[in-house]
Amino acid sequence: MGPRLAGSGTVILVVAAALGVWWLTGPDGSTTDDPSHPHASTSSAHVSDRVAPSEVIDGTDPSSGLPFVELSSLPPEAVDTVHLIDSGGPFPYDEDGSTFGNYEGLLPDEPSGYYKEYTVETPGSPDRGARRIISGGDGRLYWTADHYASFEVIRRATP
Repeated sequence: MGPRLAGSGTVILVVAAALGVWWLTGPDGSTTDDPSHPHASTSSAHVSDRVAPSEVIDGTDPSSGLPFVELSSLPPEAVDTVHLIDSGGPFPYDEDGSTFGNYEGLLPDEPSGYYKEYTVETPGSPDRGARRIISGGDGRLYWTADHYASFEVIRRATP
């Protein structure tokens, strides 16, 4: 009875390994550069300068569980705000650079002062609008178009 069970365990391990390879490469053995595809490769062309390739899992940031959004796909005003953040300002609103409290609890739990918020101008809005970029102390940037109801991690293409 012992050898028969050992043989079954080997078969299970081989099948599990084969399924793992299939999942990583896709059923036809190839990968894709489409980051929304479940078998996407993590080539440097799709990885942020703030998020290492080893951290990309199925288009989701593993440290936050939030989806990625490409910087190039955001509105031009968001790209402008990222450039201002990178250069340290000056910022158009007094509130820019102030502490974001994460009261909604949608971003990873961090100590007070870890997150800063920045306005992304909304053309035609009579006030600051609902769009913001939140920066984390680790350099990650988060996008919200709906005033903190949801977030995505901004991913920048590497040169």
